[in-house]
Amino acid sequence: MTSRRVPERTTPNWARRFVAFSTLTTLIGISVHSAAAPFAYITNQGSNDVSVIDLALQQVVATVPVGRAPAGVVAASRAGKVFVSNPDSKTISVIDMRTQRVVGTLPAGSGPVGIDATPDGTRLFVADWYANRLLVFDTATGAALPAIDVGRAPAGVAVDATGTTVFVAERDDDSVAAIDIATGRVRGRVKVGSHPFALLSDARRERLYALNVLSNDISVIDTRGLTVTNTVKVGKAPYGAALTPDGALLYVTNQHDDSVSVVDANRLELVRTLPGFAYPEGVAAHADRVYVVNWMDDDVSVLDAASGRTLTRIATGKNSRGFGAFIGAPTFP
Repeated sequence: MTSRRVPERTTPNWARRFVAFSTLTTLIGISVHSAAAPFAYITNQGSNDVSVIDLALQQVVATVPVGRAPAGVVAASRAGKVFVSNPDSKTISVIDMRTQRVVGTLPAGSGPVGIDATPDGTRLFVADWYANRLLVFDTATGAALPAIDVGRAPAGVAVDATGTTVFVAERDDDSVAAIDIATGRVRGRVKVGSHPFALLSDARRERLYALNVLSNDISVIDTRGLTVTNTVKVGKAPYGAALTPDGALLYVTNQHDDSVSVVDANRLELVRTLPGFAYPEGVAAHADRVYVVNWMDDDVSVLDAASGRTLTRIATGKNSRGFGAFIGAPTFP
């Protein structure tokens, strides 16, 4: 990880903010259950909470207290839940998307960081940084399933679109492991750049992007053969990545450059570098917008996906991270 290593940080007891979500939904004439637009769930390491942004309103509509120093997050829409890793508490907080409240807390090893869920929302995978293993949970019951041994300092986690393989960035081994979900066994590894941290699956191209924080580049992995096919140079200490919904552009946050790289996902070429961020970390895309989380400025920059132009900024909690797939909405039958 970078110098701001998640499991090693200590966090002051910042005052938490609370917003009456039920009052807001009454004013706009809808219920939580019928909300059409998804929400962005931003983990705030310094205030020990999650800012919930309604993407239709472009504003925070709830602040949810969680464990200490929350970092990783996945909005599992099919499960109707958001899972948040709290490294300092060694727990996972479970947020109900319909009520925006914590409905459970799961023990999670010695330092949970990266986190992802299967597309059907039935399984949750969490990288246990200090124990060199991947934790597995049943999302319906919260039951812990057999953990899987992986390489040193596992960080980012990404499940493929088929829900058959989960990838883990083994940071201190400079490699990515591919694990068969059905058997719980590592089926292969691929060497990447220096200190891979975040991972992003690109289903339509059968690719995986590994962000290497020390070599300042992205390893492009063919998931069929587990081989690196390209390396794309970006800014210093790339931390998070997101594809625009049309798959055309790949947005990458560069922590130590206070910038965002925009890569043409077809040609795998750098298109532009956007300045003006403050230690950017998490990033996600929805519709025609990209959301970049600024750790130092305690806010989220909202960008036009096509041009990269900043449209607005949304204030969040203290030291916002948003490491993971933080946008989602409960799926109904």
